[in-house]
Amino acid sequence: MKTSAEIRQDFLDFFRSKAHAIVPSAPLVPANDPTLLFTNSGMVQFKNAFLGSEKPPAARVADVQRCLRAGGKHNDLDQVGYTARHHTFFEMLGNWSFGDYFKKDAIVWAWELLTEVWKLPAERLLATVYITDDEAYAIWRDVIGLPESRIVRIGDNKGAPFASDNFWQMADTGPCGPCTEIFYDHGAHIPGGPPGSPDEDGDRFIEIWNLVFMQFDRQPDGVLVPLPAPCVDTGMGLERLAAILQGVHSNYEIDLFQALIRRAAELTATADIENKSLRVIADHIRACSFLIADGVLPSNEGRGYVLRRIIRRALRHGWMLGQHQPFFHRLVATLVEQMGAAYPVLVEQRQTIEQALKAEEERFAETLEHGMKLLQTVLGDEGSLAEKQRQVPGKTAFTLYDTYGFPVDLTADVAREHGWGVDMAGFEAEMERQREQARAHSKFAGSAMLPADLVAMLSPTRFLGYEQTAAEGVRVLAVVRDGAPLVSLSAGEKGSVILDATPFYAESGGQVGDTGELTAAGVLFKVEDTQKLSGSYFGHAGTLMAGSIRAGDVLDARIDTARRQAIVLNHSATHLLHAVLREVLGTHVTQKGSLVAPDRLRFDFSHFQPIGREQLAEIEQRVNARIRGNAEAEIRHMGMAEALEFGAMALFGEKYGDEVRVLRMGEYSTELCGGTHVNSTGDIGLFKIVSEGGVAAGVRRIEAVTGQGALDHIAHEAGQLDAVSELLGGSRGDVVEKLRQLFDRQKKAEKELESLKARAAAGAAADLAASAVRVGDVRVVAARLENMDAKALRESVDSLKQKLPDAVIILASGDGTKAALVAGVQGRALEQVKAGDVVAFVAARIDGKGGGRADMAQGGGEDDARLPVALGEVARFVQERFQG
Repeated sequence: MKTSAEIRQDFLDFFRSKAHAIVPSAPLVPANDPTLLFTNSGMVQFKNAFLGSEKPPAARVADVQRCLRAGGKHNDLDQVGYTARHHTFFEMLGNWSFGDYFKKDAIVWAWELLTEVWKLPAERLLATVYITDDEAYAIWRDVIGLPESRIVRIGDNKGAPFASDNFWQMADTGPCGPCTEIFYDHGAHIPGGPPGSPDEDGDRFIEIWNLVFMQFDRQPDGVLVPLPAPCVDTGMGLERLAAILQGVHSNYEIDLFQALIRRAAELTATADIENKSLRVIADHIRACSFLIADGVLPSNEGRGYVLRRIIRRALRHGWMLGQHQPFFHRLVATLVEQMGAAYPVLVEQRQTIEQALKAEEERFAETLEHGMKLLQTVLGDEGSLAEKQRQVPGKTAFTLYDTYGFPVDLTADVAREHGWGVDMAGFEAEMERQREQARAHSKFAGSAMLPADLVAMLSPTRFLGYEQTAAEGVRVLAVVRDGAPLVSLSAGEKGSVILDATPFYAESGGQVGDTGELTAAGVLFKVEDTQKLSGSYFGHAGTLMAGSIRAGDVLDARIDTARRQAIVLNHSATHLLHAVLREVLGTHVTQKGSLVAPDRLRFDFSHFQPIGREQLAEIEQRVNARIRGNAEAEIRHMGMAEALEFGAMALFGEKYGDEVRVLRMGEYSTELCGGTHVNSTGDIGLFKIVSEGGVAAGVRRIEAVTGQGALDHIAHEAGQLDAVSELLGGSRGDVVEKLRQLFDRQKKAEKELESLKARAAAGAAADLAASAVRVGDVRVVAARLENMDAKALRESVDSLKQKLPDAVIILASGDGTKAALVAGVQGRALEQVKAGDVVAFVAARIDGKGGGRADMAQGGGEDDARLPVALGEVARFVQERFQG
């Protein structure tokens, strides 16, 4: 039996023997492709090569590509684990020809590998071809020798008998071409018909290899123009192939999954190895581990949210199996054993993966049980409208999402197991209501937009600020206020001046906008901020101090250079910090937001746990070492592909043009950035971390200062230290020892105080016991004691209980504003009175509340003239209880 590892290696060895360059798998995070969340097929890393914008690594290429699909038409998440072949993560074996070999070689080699290397019986294989692809049909019939009965023409419903389609295209226009697919027949005992038949969706005939022949360029009018250099793109699912070669029907029965399923069964104490929840967990640990290894961390948006959905679905299935403690992260070790040799990134990132998963498990465990109880209440509410409609209300689904962190597909997953659905329209309505509220609370909503008719008249502002801090003779294109154009601006008025060219940096990429002055004869405009309006126009916002300004005027522009320089230091230090964080914490660290201001820098980044003091010190030390290295801050302009090859980091979701601006500081940091920067790292001078903390799940924040700001911060801390030293009567050198001595004396004093309070409480108890009121056979004590906290009151009640075997006791103490109450009941008194009743009786009369056990309870309320009156009524309250 071939193992999955052997199959993987066989494939690469075979195509290496056919002169293919073997390339490594690309990450699950596509580089500079905002159209894709994840690498979902083998061809993604070669997309630009097919489009002609990038040179392929070789004319012939083969690889094993890790892929992920977590939704959509062909991979609904709720089917994963319940069918034989649905997965979130899978491996795609692929070989490519970029203008080299074409249909004949691709088909012949595929047949050779399947039948001669892997020894699949030829009579079990059949092929499909596109309905008009006579060339491929002839190769299968005449070269391979496949009987015509096992060659199926598939079309696009234009003359074809069925509605299937064997024609692949990248988009509505561009490279495209016919496919030929190879199917394996599992045998007549499995339901299902051959491809192209009405019952083709059965499991008897399983597609194992798809060969795409890109030979046309589809024009906007639909015309297919032959490509000058036709290409081949093939894909074969490793899991499907392994199931066939290992003699099993379900992908979950192959060696890779069985090891994970057995380990999941151990961790959840599940005896039934066929339980579908084990399959879900085994599938999801692969997807989650590879996503984290490729730099994705759980969050509430984008890729991070998809990861969180998958993790939480796995945890819910663990919960169903009775495992309510963190377990999921413990599967990583088994996964590394199975796949670490093929994917070293798993080995390298194992600790990061385990830590991230454990943190997410602990976070979700806090709400999973409460959320499941709410959902089970709805599902079990007989006679309700929801029960009649067999549908979880949209509002409930939204509450589970918003309050308990349940992705809606997780709610749908649970509902489906009960034969219910989810009111998705209602859920979306609740989501939209929340979005509208968020938009209404955004003070910047729409403020950066200009009217379309004004935009049509303007030319984009030219930015001069990389080389200049001042510019003479710049022209006013428009004057606006709140997005509306003004005829002119008069002295004392506020507004925004749009210039044709400017040295002022407009807020972007976390860097705040410049301030400064716009001047002319008799004109002074104070620029208080610079913002981009409608994307391309720099609005200089501020107040006109003197004169007037209108469109067409010519002004001189000068930024506040000292402020700009402080910003520059902080911005360049941000890039060094980012690089060092990845060195110290791991390559999962990516920027999640930043603020670069003159007085500080703020950097948000993906990380799943607080950073310890020692690590923070190491980060600070490394950044300062980079600064002292005084590397040149080199700016280059280049194409996006060249920039990535140059080593520049690109952020997912950012849109980059054909040419990008790359900042490189020595060997330390290379990033795409449009901000302003130092000439060399030594200009930064000094870097000092001020704080570190969490701002969202999986996102941490560091605030720091540089240059003079760092010196000022250190001076301030030194001043604080001097002040503490003076208060302690020592010097900086012995302040720690002085504080230790002070704390030791404080602890000793607190112990002595507790002892005095205990003796005072014992003395008070003795006096109170002597003055107890008799109600039948029970003694009642209701009194106020001064300078007692709740603990001291409890000790006094316990002391009184020792002296009064059958008693009702309530003691109070207060500070003139709030009162504390402690009650105790024991002996025969418990037959009629509970301590909670006594506390509630008094608390209700002083606008308070309380409760507890039958023998001990506590509460509180207002400390005013009503308290002694209430205490005085306790004996009557007890007497009424005994008489009742």
